[in-house]
Amino acid sequence: MKLKQIFAAALVALIASGGLFAQGSAKSKTLVVYFSWSGTTEKAAQMIAKSTGADLFRIEPTQAYPTSYKDCADIVKKELDGGKIRTVKSAPDFSKYDTIFVGVPVWWHTAPTLMTHFLEEHAADLKGKTIIPFCTYQATYRAETLQAIVDATPTASHKEGYGTTNPKQNDVDAWLKKIGLGK
Repeated sequence: MKLKQIFAAALVALIASGGLFAQGSAKSKTLVVYFSWSGTTEKAAQMIAKSTGADLFRIEPTQAYPTSYKDCADIVKKELDGGKIRTVKSAPDFSKYDTIFVGVPVWWHTAPTLMTHFLEEHAADLKGKTIIPFCTYQATYRAETLQAIVDATPTASHKEGYGTTNPKQNDVDAWLKKIGLGK
């Protein structure tokens, strides 16, 4: 009887310390971090989170972009041409995650400078993580945009990205399965 009590106490202590379940629990979480202007990238981010059980974090610029497409496009073009970088309000705690999906809309043939600069600023936090880019777009430049995310995260490893004009859950799930993260 005393042996059973000692074993039970040791088991409780091991579980309480995290020793029994530490692998794959504390740091194996997944994050979807994204910037969305029109809501399309947000829709894709939500689908990825739903299928993977990931946490969501929306990047918000300190200065909002105009809600009019033309006004926004004009400002973004000026920012790209002039090298102006918008800052973000806050960042997630990347230390909690091993796998991070990064989502953006395609703006002027590439990822928004808001996001590439944000990723570059957090290069040390992203070192050794797995970054998986995704993007939404109206016409094209999918490959260039996904590559911009990869280029902004050189200290991370990467999986094949995803791009779409109209996110659909079955397409997202097929991509996730293809890269080994789907059901």
